[in-house]
Amino acid sequence: MSPASTQPATTVSAPSRANAVVAALAFGGIVVSLMQSLVIPLIPELPELLGASPADTAWAITATLLAGAVATPVMGRLGDMYGKRRMLLVSLALLVAGSVVCGLSDSLTPMIIGRVLQGLSAGAISLGISIMRDELPAERLPGATALMSASLGIGGALGLPAAALIADHFDWHVLFWASAVLGVLAVVLVVTIVPESEVRAGGRFDLVGAVGLSAALVCLLLAVSKGADWGWGSTTTLGLFAAAAIVLLLWGRFELRTSAPLVDLRTTARRQVLFTNLASVAIGFSMFALSLVMPQLLQLPEQTGYGMGRDLLTVGLAMAPMGLVMMAAAPLSARITKARGPKVTLMTGALVVAAGYGTGTVLMAEIWQLVVVGCIVGAGMGLAYGAMPALIMGAVPVSETAAANSLNTLMRSLGTSFSSAVVAVVLAQMTTDFAGHALPSENGFRTVLSIGAGAAALCCALAAFLPRQQTGVVPTHEPAKPSERAKTIS
Repeated sequence: MSPASTQPATTVSAPSRANAVVAALAFGGIVVSLMQSLVIPLIPELPELLGASPADTAWAITATLLAGAVATPVMGRLGDMYGKRRMLLVSLALLVAGSVVCGLSDSLTPMIIGRVLQGLSAGAISLGISIMRDELPAERLPGATALMSASLGIGGALGLPAAALIADHFDWHVLFWASAVLGVLAVVLVVTIVPESEVRAGGRFDLVGAVGLSAALVCLLLAVSKGADWGWGSTTTLGLFAAAAIVLLLWGRFELRTSAPLVDLRTTARRQVLFTNLASVAIGFSMFALSLVMPQLLQLPEQTGYGMGRDLLTVGLAMAPMGLVMMAAAPLSARITKARGPKVTLMTGALVVAAGYGTGTVLMAEIWQLVVVGCIVGAGMGLAYGAMPALIMGAVPVSETAAANSLNTLMRSLGTSFSSAVVAVVLAQMTTDFAGHALPSENGFRTVLSIGAGAAALCCALAAFLPRQQTGVVPTHEPAKPSERAKTIS
């Protein structure tokens, strides 16, 4: 194996060429995030469509979550070793293959296989951010990485109304064929526009570390996502939590002793990386809470006194502005980062999110009120998500960019998984009787919104422990030596 390359590739300097690279990568990120909301309109109908029980068809969601958690850190490390553009193309190809399999399926097994393949594309966003660091001029990085990071939420918000519209007017297989077409377009754009970076980490792939981390993540996320169905005190759930803890401890010990680890835990333990990742869990938790509350409030019967009795298409249209505002906030995130540093941007975004949730606890009686709350939360998320790549890339070597960004993306995904579990418990415990059925109560929704505000406040508190940074752009080469970096720390 050749030694690690430490020289960055020649950056794309022409403004038009740089814009094209950013557009191609952002489009790929949005396409990948679309697949997360793709099957939401189908969830109530999947048992009939696939001839399986609701418990079994739920694996069409769970399998994607598990595959994405496994693929994100693995693809990041492979990208650092063998080429980020190459691994991005592999990710997009897996998305296309999974979409085709789902488009051809009429039973549960091929559907789950296709959804697993789609989930394996989840590392595309962190790979895109890493490519930007290698290829773009330094002054373009804050805005470009903010847009790429925000694509995780943009695709999900915009995908729901589009998926609902297609599901209402066409055969359900069209959803997946549309996803396949978008995936092919993303592949073509990356092949024709995005250059391959010359930066390589070198070394040998840590297969043992990949298997160990994958096993721990599968155990943890299975327990979190299925705990409500199996029972939080059941032997299966508790056993999975215990297995996750044991495997993680053994995995961490192995990673510290191997020369080329899948995840460099010493780098991850740096204050800037550690607190950014912890803050990412909190902000990921906060973002997903609203995504779980809004659809239910909009769809519950009006006779409850707080539900609005709307269909899924209306739900999607009401949530779409959140994604649009998130995208619009990306340039503002870059400007704040340039002027005050990414720490300030992250803290500001978290406070805006907390304010949005606080507003939601009193404004939840009309559709326009929920749209306003979504826009406030979306603006805060756009600021916060845009700051995280800058914080990560300012603290890791250029040869570890993809792996570090992938781990950060994984932390956000863990936050959304924990959010789903906590919200399910709260709404299951705080119910009201309606026509003989237990429905989530209005106070239950207010409690969830308050928890979302608390998670955003926790993100801000964690970000306060980040070192103060110089204003300006994200470094494109190796981070400063400790003696030099100390000058930027107050």
